[in-house]
Amino acid sequence: MPFASVEDTARQFGRVRDAAEKAGRDPGDLVYSNALVVCVGKDDQEVARRAAAIGREAGELRENGLAGSPAEVVDKIGRYAETGSTRLYLQVLDLHDLDHLELISAEVQSQLS
Repeated sequence: MPFASVEDTARQFGRVRDAAEKAGRDPGDLVYSNALVVCVGKDDQEVARRAAAIGREAGELRENGLAGSPAEVVDKIGRYAETGSTRLYLQVLDLHDLDHLELISAEVQSQLS
């Protein structure tokens, strides 16, 4: 699911599972994934700064992407996992902000491994 909320993802994955069953396929054989913009910061100011750098609003990204503190992002990843998503594609829009990648690696990815 590209750039969809948790709720929209759950609805669409449900449709896919129903279609698979109707086609005689095991819905568990499919890979369910999401593509989401990522914007992580140590505090609200850092999230807002990173959102502004990519031309987005922090609040909108919190609703429609993976944005917030590392703990908030890990929690939201868990909500996507509850829908059945087993793979996430993170869209990093500011490729010059290497501190952002370090933060994601150190404080988000490390909690998921």
